[in-house]
Amino acid sequence: MATMRDVARLAGVSVATVSFVVNDSKPVAPGTRLRVEAAMAELDFRRNAVARALASRRTRIIALLFPVLQHRLSDTAARFFTGAAEAASELGYTVVLWPVANDSDSLRELTSDGLVDGVILMEVQLDDHRIDQLLAAKTPLTLIGRNRDPSGLDYVDVDFEGMVEQSIDRLQSLGHRDFVLLEESESPGLEGYGPAVRVDETFHAVCAARGLRGRTLRCTATPAAGRAFASTLIAEAPEATAMLVLNEHAAVGLVSGLGRLGVSVPRDLSVVLIGSTIEISAMADPELAVVVSPAAELGRLGVETLVGRLDGTLGALRHELLMGEFHEGESLAPAPAARGDLGRTAI
Repeated sequence: MATMRDVARLAGVSVATVSFVVNDSKPVAPGTRLRVEAAMAELDFRRNAVARALASRRTRIIALLFPVLQHRLSDTAARFFTGAAEAASELGYTVVLWPVANDSDSLRELTSDGLVDGVILMEVQLDDHRIDQLLAAKTPLTLIGRNRDPSGLDYVDVDFEGMVEQSIDRLQSLGHRDFVLLEESESPGLEGYGPAVRVDETFHAVCAARGLRGRTLRCTATPAAGRAFASTLIAEAPEATAMLVLNEHAAVGLVSGLGRLGVSVPRDLSVVLIGSTIEISAMADPELAVVVSPAAELGRLGVETLVGRLDGTLGALRHELLMGEFHEGESLAPAPAARGDLGRTAI
């Protein structure tokens, strides 16, 4: 049975272009459309695709669940969506963003009416009741993230543990031994948020194993909260020379707030942003070192995993972790040789 890839190969175009013609989702040049339609006719693609859809009663729609009521949309999240949408289009599916609360009640309409063929679950909690409801409704799903025991589920995720260790490696190579981890304050409804828990556990385990000092502090995920947090950092962790930040919304405000209080980044405090984008890091002055989130790649991989499960082409469960690249930025410097309180480097 012919596929979009077969049509694309015969017509000499991309799979995405075939998808645009089949779904009439984007304009295609008349000459290109004629080539695609001729290839479809020669391969009998249209008739087989329609017959298969009618027989299976599938909508070829995938829901991407993101709890916007509890977690602000970010540049990183947008890249997840973009990667997912591009992959779905190439595979003949449509992705819809389903901005529901992170609770099981919000899924009833989605699972009961057969609106979608499957679900990609984002912002996964360790004890995520949405998973239980989707499994009970026999709704195919893939996780971008991990719950407490994901062994029986398909998932792709950021290797946050590896990112933390990589960041500490780099900072320790510069002589830093006093660390702070800045995370987001916990949002109601997102208790036990997987990335935050794993980053915190890894951070403290690595610090303990290496004889480093490490403590976790939290603030709300806004630039204003980051600016205000600067004084909290000076008061609560004056000995710190290095900071890991898992709170991209607050990061730029934090650097600004520290500068206003006379704390120099990186002379007094080296900073690494974890799981964000180069664009966000470049908004700070100085530009922050960042371990980039492989967001677009994960969005694409999440769709390919779910479609493979729906189409019966994926065999064993997929458990995949992806690391991001480390970009140095301008926020790293050797630890001060001698110091007093944060912002008052000894001379």
